[in-house]
Amino acid sequence: MADDGMLLNFSVDEQSWTAKPTFKGGSWKDRLTAKKAAQYGQLKGASVAQRVWSRSIPNFGHVSSEEEYIAPRPAKRQRIDHDHRPSPASSSKRATDGDRVRQEFGRASQGAVVSSLFTYNPLSTTKLPAEKAQEETYVEPSNAPLQTELDTFRSLGLSTTLAAHLLKKLDIKAPTAIQKKAIAQLVKDDSDAFIQAETGSGKTLAYLLPIVQRIMTISETARKEAQGSDAAAAALGRNSGLFAIILAPTRELSKQISTVLEGVLGCAHWIVAGTVIGGEKKKSEKARLRKGLNILVATPGRLADHLSNTEVLDVSNVRWLVLDEGDRLMELGFEQDIQRIVSVLNLRMRKAQAATVPGLPEKRTTVLCSATMKMNVQRLGEISLKDAVAIAADPSEQTKQDGDKSTETAFSAPAQLKQSFAVVPAKLRLVALVALLRRSFVRKGSVMKTIVFISNADSVDFHFEVLTRQEKGKGPDAQGEEPLETDATRFMSSGPALHKRTGKIAQGGTIDEAKTHALASFLSNDENNVQVFRLHGSLPQASRTSTLKAFTNTSDPAILVCTDVASRGLDLPNVDFVIEYDPPFSKDDHLHRIGRTARAGRDGRALIFLQPGNEEGYVGILKAGRRDSGNGLTRHDAS
Repeated sequence: MADDGMLLNFSVDEQSWTAKPTFKGGSWKDRLTAKKAAQYGQLKGASVAQRVWSRSIPNFGHVSSEEEYIAPRPAKRQRIDHDHRPSPASSSKRATDGDRVRQEFGRASQGAVVSSLFTYNPLSTTKLPAEKAQEETYVEPSNAPLQTELDTFRSLGLSTTLAAHLLKKLDIKAPTAIQKKAIAQLVKDDSDAFIQAETGSGKTLAYLLPIVQRIMTISETARKEAQGSDAAAAALGRNSGLFAIILAPTRELSKQISTVLEGVLGCAHWIVAGTVIGGEKKKSEKARLRKGLNILVATPGRLADHLSNTEVLDVSNVRWLVLDEGDRLMELGFEQDIQRIVSVLNLRMRKAQAATVPGLPEKRTTVLCSATMKMNVQRLGEISLKDAVAIAADPSEQTKQDGDKSTETAFSAPAQLKQSFAVVPAKLRLVALVALLRRSFVRKGSVMKTIVFISNADSVDFHFEVLTRQEKGKGPDAQGEEPLETDATRFMSSGPALHKRTGKIAQGGTIDEAKTHALASFLSNDENNVQVFRLHGSLPQASRTSTLKAFTNTSDPAILVCTDVASRGLDLPNVDFVIEYDPPFSKDDHLHRIGRTARAGRDGRALIFLQPGNEEGYVGILKAGRRDSGNGLTRHDAS
């Protein structure tokens, strides 16, 4: 009681007497952080206590307005009828937490759980006309061998020995359209030629067979001119000199050309062929050149190096120069190397007084091969060709000349190739790829081999790891054993190998270089054991060669996950399906990618993944690249 007789009675709650913690020491940032953490802990504790109290009251559901009720979090529901898209009102003003709680609480009865993969995905803007029910019509293959009896290799000027070898040993009965025109021209004439044809039409044999036939004719001429015991000595051999050089943009294509050439030379064992490509020891290549070669398959960079540093390489007798995949040669920056090679060949040919081999042509024949005629290919033709003859399987596809300029016709895929596209949001791409592969290999023999093209080496390694990951219940841990250490776990524990010079992570270095082949357990079933291979330019040359060989020779269903290193010129047998997981950078790259299937008259399918939005504009390019103006282009997704 106060002195004036007033009685003071203070009613204070318990929280008012709670001592607030004080923070001393450290910097002001540390004290502020500790203070906010303590406040958050107090608020969280009070919220939990209030929620427990509200649930414990007997009259639940009739809480007075003075009491605060915090509703429990409702269960997730299944989103239907495009409910995942924000409404126009919510795009301008976000709904409050109370509105969201009431909205979700009223729908919690459905009780379904939906993944965030299927929410907030952009929709496709491509509108296609309604599909009409029509019977599937047969399409005549555009790159198949000719069927008439008059179109035989013998009628094109090849010898009986070579034609019989093609039929009996290589099982090649008739030429294709481009082979018919190219062989007939190059066997009888020494003029330069530009060969333009679609993928899978047999361009390799179109220039190899005339070269082999001409060398065989020179050998017969030399043998007839020699008399008696000198006939054997006069026959051509590996010491007679180098007669032909074939340049290819990639090591894989060079290896394939060499393999095809070795098969053709089975009827002319005295003609020796060899390769000089990057990624191999120069010492072994010099030893090969020292022994002598008649036909050389090379990459431009390595050949230019040998011309400058290898004295035993004599090119004075070279009479045939082939530039395969001319557009790719220019894109990879080989223009200066090719200029150097052509100038060296011209200089050393002029220094030679006369041909040392009887029957050798006086001038050199240069052959340029390309599926498309672009500006860089024209520049390459100006470097290497002189008064060239244009050879095309279909005259309508041949590049048209307009004054001093040339106009490139629209690229075209094989007529029998079935093309489709799928508009897939970014979050659903991996799910869609796995689902598509599982569906493709569900039955035995449905799809024998598939190629999946991806933009870069690191992405190839990632998808290879995903596809070869062991499925639960099928690995060693299913029997109680410890799971094996994978490249992914090893990478996460120890980190990737760093580049020796820069100290940075090398592209494509996230997986052990030796691991290029594994079993896809969750893609396999009782009918199929699906094998997965990976291939990109960051792998060592030995690994790249062995991977291609294993993929080619395997009898099991197989998937090749690769970059564009496998898109040019490679003839991989039994490839039924090509998936472009990442769209290519140009329409020419697209043409060469899908050209790995539907080769030599066989059927094939190709599918390209596109994201909603700007990438859908690629559909117009796909339509322009078809012979039917896009009428046969189908959409694979259901949206």
